Amino acid sequence: MSVVKMNTMEATDTCKLLYNTERVTLHIPEYGRNVQKMVDYLKTIEDRAKRNEQARAIIKVMETLNPAVHLQENFEQKLWDHLYIIADFDLDVDSPYPMPERESLNQRPEPVPLQKKPIKASHYGRNIENMIDLVAEKEDGEERTAMLRTLAVYMRQQYLIWNKDTVSDETIFQDIERLSDYRIKVPEGLQLRGVQNEGGHNRQGNGQARFKGQKQKNNHKMRKQHK
Repeated sequence: MSVVKMNTMEATDTCKLLYNTERVTLHIPEYGRNVQKMVDYLKTIEDRAKRNEQARAIIKVMETLNPAVHLQENFEQKLWDHLYIIADFDLDVDSPYPMPERESLNQRPEPVPLQKKPIKASHYGRNIENMIDLVAEKEDGEERTAMLRTLAVYMRQQYLIWNKDTVSDETIFQDIERLSDYRIKVPEGLQLRGVQNEGGHNRQGNGQARFKGQKQKNNHKMRKQHK
């Protein structure tokens, strides 16, 4: 019985699960632990020619595991940089690219500049306000009037997204003058009627009318079949 008990204990010790938290931390987890093991073995190869050959083979494996790297510029250099990082910058191979500096990994990215200026009209958005500023900087003339007309058409489309009712030209023009801090004076006689802009609002209405008409035809056809 003691022998059987001893064998059972040995089998239990042999089958003990090894969790990743108990293993060495991966430098780049995206490539997995098998690639990490390949690189660890690569560092033990004494023959330089063999080591270079195996390094290029590992690069091919990394390229297969990370196909999105092709979307980046100089993706081959990215793969070699990753190889050095996985090797903890302790790798002597003939790489076509220089080894990256360890300090470069700890550099914080430059902060993205944010516009702190509040949006005057949230239903239009900041892009329209930027477009208004651009038009305001233009000199009076046909080009500015054409830009102003195009901007007003687009603003009417955005307005109808939030308000399904119709909106007058005067309302759009007043919003342009107000959002420009009255640097823009809309020329008299400028109109938006007749411009194909009501956009998705009208198209949606037309689509609903066609659907309603088709439904009525189908109902009429079914009634005739049941007579």
